[in-house]
Amino acid sequence: MNLGNCPRCGKLYALNFKDMCSDCIKDIEAEYQRCADFLRETRGATIQEVSEAVDVTIRQITKFIREGRISIKDAPNLSYPCEVCGHLIRESNICESCRTRLTKELRGASADGMEHVSQQNQKNQATYKAIDKLRKY
Repeated sequence: MNLGNCPRCGKLYALNFKDMCSDCIKDIEAEYQRCADFLRETRGATIQEVSEAVDVTIRQITKFIREGRISIKDAPNLSYPCEVCGHLIRESNICESCRTRLTKELRGASADGMEHVSQQNQKNQATYKAIDKLRKY
């Protein structure tokens, strides 16, 4: 029997297919139900309003949205924070500006890496040619 500590409350529990203890799972289900009930009553609520009204963290509400348990399709004002800058978004994990910046940085790093490899190849080829010349004699 495998045992582990619950990441949420620290209590010891039997590891099975769940990643936390049964008490925390019940608490999360109760939080989800409060969020879902509130959103059914007030469709135009923002994530901040939901968090304050039902006493659930924005992080947990965001997790419900990403898991697909809470749909933002019918809630026009419900957005969640970008993982990088915190700007409110309605899809993906990061906003468009952070995605563009990350792509640009990756391209720049890739270009720098390719330039370094090219320089190494040129050095290796030059050395190889010098050795070949010496071997001919």
